[in-house]
Amino acid sequence: MGGARVTKPITDRDRAAVRRLHAQGKARNEIARAIRRSPSTVSKIAGQFDPPLSFDRAPQVEAATRARTADLAARRATLALALQDDAERLRTQLWAPTVHGEFAGREGEWHETHLPQPRFGDQRQIIASVQTAVGTSLRLAPVEGGENAEQVRSMLGTLGEALTQATNDDQALDDGGTAGG
Repeated sequence: MGGARVTKPITDRDRAAVRRLHAQGKARNEIARAIRRSPSTVSKIAGQFDPPLSFDRAPQVEAATRARTADLAARRATLALALQDDAERLRTQLWAPTVHGEFAGREGEWHETHLPQPRFGDQRQIIASVQTAVGTSLRLAPVEGGENAEQVRSMLGTLGEALTQATNDDQALDDGGTAGG
């Protein structure tokens, strides 16, 4: 005997509560809970006002997104600095005295060897770790061109042109010609 569902009529009290709570900045679902009505009923009531009440949260969402983006950028910058510090600490290990230890012999005895610097294979691993840390740091916080970036580009361009000319001059001399043109 599942009869038709009876809906409770919308009252002036419901309308007044929706208007008041909306004016307080409450979200649709908050209003629905407060007046014990469904969110769709609250939307229906809001749509009946002239002008209709809106629950558009785009400005709040946009502001929250901007704040989150700024927070993540700051965290990435902090992590990039920490990775740069890690790379520098690792780099100092390349030429620092070290102790190499291993189990050896029939009895599996522990042996230590004091070395003036890490073994070649260990140095390669240190360099790879430094490269990883620096590369990750740069991806997290890319280097930006400062005031002198344009000067550097200009200088490198001039240097490149000079090297090209010098190469051409050398080639001309090798071919029996004259330099300078």
